[in-house]
Amino acid sequence: MAGRSSGRGVLEKALGVLDAFEGRRDGLRLADLARHSGLPVTTVRRLAADLVDRQVLERLPDRRYVVGRRLWRLGLLARVQGGLRDVALPFLQDLYEVTRENVHLAVRDGLQALYLERLYGRTSVPVVSRPGGRLPLHATGVGKVLLAHAPEDVVAAVVAGAEKVTPYTITEPGRLLRELAEVRRRGYARTVQEMTLGTCSVAVPVHDGTGAVVASIGLVLATRRDPGRHLAALRVAAAGVARNCH
Repeated sequence: MAGRSSGRGVLEKALGVLDAFEGRRDGLRLADLARHSGLPVTTVRRLAADLVDRQVLERLPDRRYVVGRRLWRLGLLARVQGGLRDVALPFLQDLYEVTRENVHLAVRDGLQALYLERLYGRTSVPVVSRPGGRLPLHATGVGKVLLAHAPEDVVAAVVAGAEKVTPYTITEPGRLLRELAEVRRRGYARTVQEMTLGTCSVAVPVHDGTGAVVASIGLVLATRRDPGRHLAALRVAAAGVARNCH
């Protein structure tokens, strides 16, 4: 029994180390890793060394730790990643060929938008999203679609905790709730500089066979461009994914 208890303790600590990387793509140094995981530096040093040996983490020449290839490969096996992403990818590729803008596929993960895929090219505007990353539901186009169709308790929690990412992020409860109602009414969401300055977005829902919203597909482009002209292409892509979801 003691051995099993100890094993669970080590696993819990290792998961705590991995959780510290959430939203920190550029990696963490040992001291920061210890601080974010809430573990002693000596413990983190030992766990990190084991994880590096197993390619779960990678240690860069400047002593920063980043998520390793093995963890990424395992992540691709997750059902939500491997199923929906694989079904959606051909339609996302078609959408990119038509628009040449950042194309996003996202699902709701708790109180955040989880990005399953992002397609972009040399001329696409720079954005902060990345596959496997999470961004606020209230500040992104795909996030607003997902939030507009989320359970009431999720909406209440997000609205109550909404923070400004840029000066243009809508956080006022009444205004945000009205916007979510408008998203449901018109069938798409739009944002202007709410997540990243200089960009705007438009997104539509992906429905399953029961009519429930299971994902969102969106575009992010420079504010000087009109996102509305891509709505038809977005809806075609979303309908294609919906037809092939099982």
